[in-house]
Amino acid sequence: MVLPPHPAPTMNPHDHAVAELVLFYEQLSPASLGQLGRHYAPDARFKDPFHEVQGVPAIEAIFTQMFARLQQPRFVVGTCVVQGEQAFLLWDFEFRFAARGQAASAGALQTIRGCSHLLLGPDSRVRLHRDYWDAAEELYEKLPLLGTLMRWLKRRAGA
Repeated sequence: MVLPPHPAPTMNPHDHAVAELVLFYEQLSPASLGQLGRHYAPDARFKDPFHEVQGVPAIEAIFTQMFARLQQPRFVVGTCVVQGEQAFLLWDFEFRFAARGQAASAGALQTIRGCSHLLLGPDSRVRLHRDYWDAAEELYEKLPLLGTLMRWLKRRAGA
């Protein structure tokens, strides 16, 4: 029996744009923030546990604030899945807290693990960016006073 040849896999038209976006985030710096509009539609929406904004200037302001408040912030994308006009990124966000007056290398390295759901437009730019991560586990539990309370609440809820 002769089987017909398998069709060649087709590349998703958004694959290249998402790969460029991942590279953009992994190399994100205050100097590169002006390039956000290359990857996001002008009226793109962004939502995470602390923000819900619309428009490239508002999204850029979130990242400007991030660089002003944190030391050495960076994203490391581990997994990227593109299907149709959607993409899912699993990432680690690494940074250091620093008290006023401390050197840039001060503070222990912190890691937040999360994922992003992206909805892409016909031009392959992001129309919707939604970040999912557990603020209680990934952030609040690591803070000295609040962390003690959060860990106690977690134990009580699991009992």
